[in-house]
Amino acid sequence: MKMKQRFEVILLGEVWDLLGSLDKKTRNKILYNIDKARYVNDPELFKKIDDAIWEFRTKYKRSYYRLFSFWDKTENADTLVVATHGIVKKTNKIPKSEIDKAKRIMNQYFEQKKK
Repeated sequence: MKMKQRFEVILLGEVWDLLGSLDKKTRNKILYNIDKARYVNDPELFKKIDDAIWEFRTKYKRSYYRLFSFWDKTENADTLVVATHGIVKKTNKIPKSEIDKAKRIMNQYFEQKKK
């Protein structure tokens, strides 16, 4: 039985920059978790952190990798999750400045889409 994909994921430029800066095993682990989150509802992989922003979560080799995201439900096609940027950290606490940055990128994304 094939599992149904719940959403599509778009990775914006800063996510690719972060992934490109990581070693291959770490990068593959993060991409694997993003892919898995598309099929299963697991808050360890994909979690809401405020009213508009979600995060893809990966813990690997004592570091936490967070890719900040938001939902784009404006198209009739599959729902999209757009990953804005990411951070690497040693603790589980998320800096408010990173959530604010994700919101700025989200607002820019929707402004561009209107044009």
